Amino acid sequence: MANVGLLFVGAVLFLNGIMLLGKVDARSAAVFNLFVGALQVLTPTYLIFTAGSDPHKILLASGPYLFGFTYLYVGIGLLMGLDTTGVGYYSLFVAVAALGYSYVNFRLFHDYAFGAIWLYWAFLWFLFFLLLGLKMEGLTRYVGWVTAIEGWVTGVIPAGLLLAGYWRPEHNQQIGIALGIFAVVVFTALWPVTRPPGQATRTARRAGGTTAAGAH
Repeated sequence: MANVGLLFVGAVLFLNGIMLLGKVDARSAAVFNLFVGALQVLTPTYLIFTAGSDPHKILLASGPYLFGFTYLYVGIGLLMGLDTTGVGYYSLFVAVAALGYSYVNFRLFHDYAFGAIWLYWAFLWFLFFLLLGLKMEGLTRYVGWVTAIEGWVTGVIPAGLLLAGYWRPEHNQQIGIALGIFAVVVFTALWPVTRPPGQATRTARRAGGTTAAGAH
């Protein structure tokens, strides 16, 4: 059941990413955020009620609430035209909590793949804080691309492999390492190509001015 929820988390992240890139109308994206937000609240509630007081199962089921409330918050905010500051600062809370869930997956469950995936989510929600909470609008294209890519890498692909039975626990550590390398290479490479043209020009001018000053 949780794997089905993960599949639709990937879908809503992809949709929100292309919304940030200006390809999808915000109000139409809001409706799907509400659908997935409701799913990500109902699913962990069911899993917790059926966990039989197993603390590990309850811990694992509690994580999706962080994202379910995000999508509900975003969906309602887009439909009602609310200021984004609230969801931005909530995203900071999610980013910090995601670091904790990552640590638990690494140390308690020895699940290196999902430990890495929680780090992806911590990074993404911190970007949401910068964009929506601190209004750093120059990050919009970068955050859009990161969001869309994470939709596939942390949601759709893992969920598809888990649902089809191709996610092998014996490859857990290798998957975690591969995810880490992918994140560093791709998200670092995205930064210079997604910066606003004006920002790149100002950076070049500052560099040129520094060089000229040094020549004198």
